[in-house]
Amino acid sequence: MRTPDLYNDTHQTRSAPPTAFESLLGDAIERAYAQGIHDLDGLVAYLNRSGPSAPNGQDWTPENYQELMARLGA
Repeated sequence: MRTPDLYNDTHQTRSAPPTAFESLLGDAIERAYAQGIHDLDGLVAYLNRSGPSAPNGQDWTPENYQELMARLGA
């Protein structure tokens, strides 16, 4: 009997569904990538133009973007 190929469903590793903010941010990041923006400074500039704002309504900076990604990925 053949064992089915194993894979990891994207949401299988989450402890909870994404928040509305996480969904908006993910959509914005996908749009930036689709436009060919792949560097951190370009991504931060795109987010500041298109939204969503950083937590607490702040502008995005490379530092707060990286801190948030590290926290969300933990």
